[in-house]
Amino acid sequence: MQTEVMDAATADEHAARIDQDGYTIIEGAIELDLIDALAEDLERLEREKGVEPVGNSFEGAATWRIYNLLAYGELYERIPVHPNVLPVVERVLDRGCLVSSLSSIAIGPGESAQPIHADDQLIPIPKPHPATVCNTMWALTDFTEENGATRIIPGTHTADRSPDYGAHYDSIPAEMPKGSVLVWHGSLWHGGGANRTDRRRVGIAMNYCAGYIRQQENQQLGLPRELVARFSPRLQELVGYGIYRGLIGHIDKQRPADLLLGDDGGGAMVWDAV
Repeated sequence: MQTEVMDAATADEHAARIDQDGYTIIEGAIELDLIDALAEDLERLEREKGVEPVGNSFEGAATWRIYNLLAYGELYERIPVHPNVLPVVERVLDRGCLVSSLSSIAIGPGESAQPIHADDQLIPIPKPHPATVCNTMWALTDFTEENGATRIIPGTHTADRSPDYGAHYDSIPAEMPKGSVLVWHGSLWHGGGANRTDRRRVGIAMNYCAGYIRQQENQQLGLPRELVARFSPRLQELVGYGIYRGLIGHIDKQRPADLLLGDDGGGAMVWDAV
């Protein structure tokens, strides 16, 4: 089943909501056959890798997580470049944005609420500030208040500080049907919800950062070069094989992708434009 591809005006509207409220929900963003294929494959990976809850206060005592998903097959390569999500992220950051991390989060029955936090609170710059992080949550199941939908505090992306870890804050659930995507500014205060049902709430956290910020997962070492070599050109850029604004990330005035693919390069550098 195909979904309608987002047009520029709609992407602008979602970006405007993020600017105002700190988040937006794109309902029906992802085709359901892709959602179901991802859910099925994550179950396979959990079995094969023997994934178990870690048990700390942030990652949860009844939450299953799989990291570095781009290393596990072509199915996951469709996520960072999805045409109904990436254009919104590019408006929040810019086209030079990077894949910061790609992981699954399955909140099991009985899990308690995750502490409220901001995804950029370890970046040591004063707040508020322009977005350095823009994160997304793909709903592989319905997200409801009862099953652990992400808790958010609208407007907190403009706060002059990050939340105190472990403190209580009033929040609302980002409820959304399966196939939808929550997109938020990295300064927004939020956290996973408590699951009071008998079924798991499953999502994929597709997280991005600005091209001048260090990625949360080291994509250059975490992904084999031969794998990246067959990525689409846009995905190669997103995992860090491009250069930001004609300068940041170059290797002897060449894009890393040029060296990876054995090309002559000649990509425009900032000095060539001056």
